[in-house]
Amino acid sequence: MAKIQLNGKKITIRPKVTIYELLKNFKLNNKKVAIEHNGIIIPKANYKKKYLKNDDKLEVVHFIGGG
Repeated sequence: MAKIQLNGKKITIRPKVTIYELLKNFKLNNKKVAIEHNGIIIPKANYKKKYLKNDDKLEVVHFIGGG
């Protein structure tokens, strides 16, 4: 198991989880979020390639429309 920080909260995840899988587990639409991984914005094309590891810090920002 790996412990990461997700939007300021510590959570435990199983090993070898990608950003895409994490979003899917939390039922978040990957087209309506931006991800910062350890201080770096991750392009959507890399969500399935970027594996999370112990002590990673993830910030998920949701896009909200309005006008």
